[in-house]
Amino acid sequence: MAPPTTADEPVDEERLDELVGMAVNELGAAYYAPLIVIGDRLDLYETLADAGPLTPDELAERTDTVEPYIAEWLAAGAAGGYVTYDSETGRYGLTPEQAALLADEDGPAFLVGGFQGLAGYQKRLPELEADFRTGAGLGWHEQDEDVCLGTERFYRPGYETSLVDEWIPALDGLDATLEAGARVADVGCGHGASTIILAEAYPDSEFVAVDYHDHSIEVARERAEDAGVADRIDFEVATATEYDGVDYDLVMMSDAYHDMGDPAGVAAHVRETLADDGTWMLVEPFAGDRLEDNLNPVGRAFYCASTMACVPNSLAQGGDPVLGAQAGEARLREVITEGGFTRVRRATEMPFNLVLEARP
Repeated sequence: MAPPTTADEPVDEERLDELVGMAVNELGAAYYAPLIVIGDRLDLYETLADAGPLTPDELAERTDTVEPYIAEWLAAGAAGGYVTYDSETGRYGLTPEQAALLADEDGPAFLVGGFQGLAGYQKRLPELEADFRTGAGLGWHEQDEDVCLGTERFYRPGYETSLVDEWIPALDGLDATLEAGARVADVGCGHGASTIILAEAYPDSEFVAVDYHDHSIEVARERAEDAGVADRIDFEVATATEYDGVDYDLVMMSDAYHDMGDPAGVAAHVRETLADDGTWMLVEPFAGDRLEDNLNPVGRAFYCASTMACVPNSLAQGGDPVLGAQAGEARLREVITEGGFTRVRRATEMPFNLVLEARP
């Protein structure tokens, strides 16, 4: 006898009320997400952080915007807890915590980039919907520019905070190697945030920034020039299975490996390009090894982003296998060792990231 279907079960009104309440809260959050992007682009949060508390008129005047829009935008932020409202004065402001989240781009809690990326994902929903039926992929180079810009802004605060001070020291002997002068390949470098941070910290080392997306390499080159480190960074448009060079002391991949269509093949190429005593550092989204370990707010965010960007990119590159952003350490270890590495360990972890060290 077949098991009963949902249609055969009575509705629990209390559970339904809870679910509706959750959905209404989610709907408000979804509606507010594009307003965060607008607030970021018009410097509304930054102005509130620097000059607030302000009335809607005052904020509109300072940002060259129009009061009716600003009044409604402020009220939406206050209703969601992202902006603070004083009913006695009619003024809006940001607490230090709200400012850290929304206005301090160099701080570790800045998350606006994630909302910018979401705005970019939504511009490709028709293609993504069709791909659900066909199994076709959508490469990073085919995503809206806000996806690349937002992703870099989402991850860069973590790199700024942790890459040099926590992640590199967690890898065996790597800090001393970089201090002495190392050859480093940053594969899947995107706009070059991780490359530039390391180049600034280790002036005696030389770097190659690699990405298959030519526009991202153009942006990375410009940012390296602005940072004054372009003389020690070479730039290469290539995939992770084809980039040039050998005898690298360090190959690093930051939040990129799980997107690749042939992860075992990538591991094999990294193995070929590393020095005999070299290190492969993989920074990956934090995930447990079991699905149920990832059914939490961080896991949900990564699963959603993975559905819209990571899995489509992997499928566009052949998808053998498709890892997704919540692969977990055990699955990553499996494909890394398949590519020829014999030693893989978790060097450290953060709320958003796992850092793995792989050696030949």
